[in-house]
Amino acid sequence: MEKINNPIIKILKSGGIGLFPTDTLYGLIGSALKPKTVKLIYQIRKRTPTKPLIILIGQESDLDLFGVKLTPGQRSLLATLWPGPVSVILPCSQAKFSYLHRDTKTLAFRLPYPKALRELLIATGPLVAPSANPEGFPPAKTITEARAYFGHQIDFYQVGRIKSKPSTLVKIDKDARMEILRQGKIKVGKSISF
Repeated sequence: MEKINNPIIKILKSGGIGLFPTDTLYGLIGSALKPKTVKLIYQIRKRTPTKPLIILIGQESDLDLFGVKLTPGQRSLLATLWPGPVSVILPCSQAKFSYLHRDTKTLAFRLPYPKALRELLIATGPLVAPSANPEGFPPAKTITEARAYFGHQIDFYQVGRIKSKPSTLVKIDKDARMEILRQGKIKVGKSISF
């Protein structure tokens, strides 16, 4: 992944939205810490309002921003999954993040492997990153497909190489028990606990 230029960082930090090649698919990205940005992404994607979005983080300590406190068992389990294309659902019950957790009291986070993407996330802060498609349509695999979906509704389109599978999605409870909800880019074993 090529070095990210400053205009993209500036757009994202100011609440803008763009198309970006993540570690799996093209994502429609925007600041996870700006409720207005998150609301706009829901509107643009026509996403079911009760479904939370995946949040990309640049480092494990970003979980602190969302009040997520890891147990030693959860931390050990995450060390086997991250960085990588595994999105992990963790408990997050704080009311101030209801615009993200949508009353599920959980949030899905991913610490991606590509260094350039992690550097972008460290510079911008955590980003919501649903796949680049309106709900019910296939994810955009090219900029042309993405433009057909979103046109001028978003602030930038960043070209890049993408992989064709979404992230693997797992849920980890407070006892560090893992449940696999979706096998994606990498296969995760049936159950692991520490």
